[in-house]
Amino acid sequence: MDEQTNDPETWPSSTRHPGIDHVLSSESLKSLAHPLRVQIYDELSTYGPSTASGLAERLSESSGATSYHLRQLAKAGLVQEVTGRGTGRERWWERRPGSIAIPDARSLPQGSAERLAVRLVEDEWFRSRDQNFREFVTTGEEVFGSDWLDVATSDTINLTLTPDQLHGLVTDIDAVLKKYIDAYKRTPSPGSRPVQIHVNAFPLVRGQAADPAETEQP
Repeated sequence: MDEQTNDPETWPSSTRHPGIDHVLSSESLKSLAHPLRVQIYDELSTYGPSTASGLAERLSESSGATSYHLRQLAKAGLVQEVTGRGTGRERWWERRPGSIAIPDARSLPQGSAERLAVRLVEDEWFRSRDQNFREFVTTGEEVFGSDWLDVATSDTINLTLTPDQLHGLVTDIDAVLKKYIDAYKRTPSPGSRPVQIHVNAFPLVRGQAADPAETEQP
């Protein structure tokens, strides 16, 4: 997928989602594991290049803070300066291209710095996704016309699947997403806006496994 997933660049595990360029190293993960750095990374992923002052205004932070954290993200190879844009006083920054994943927390020792970092980054990503969706629900009618409101959707679909069937479903969804990422991520069409897609596919904790006797076909 593309980038953290804003670039669905942010799938939890590359083993479950094809198209991930790489899994973050321990050093990069620990560099990202700061709430403001995750927010900065998300802003660059979602809305494109920005300056420290532009990010500060969007995130209600000081430009000194955003500038410092941008430099730390750059040292970790997560963001980079936009070549040929801006000045020494007003540098432009962008996300490094390519899709990433964070390590699977199950592969990391309990209580380790890496595992805690994974949880912090995940929590910030989930908070950001929830905030973006709630903003659309509560204020979308004030911002968008019917051309956008009529096509936006939020669906909840309940199925009963095996692990293999769920894997097949997610793989099919990934293929469709990659088609649109390849077509439009780097070459947006006139009139396009940033769009965020949330795909959650998981077994329900309080669900029960189907009884084989009840699922046998006559």
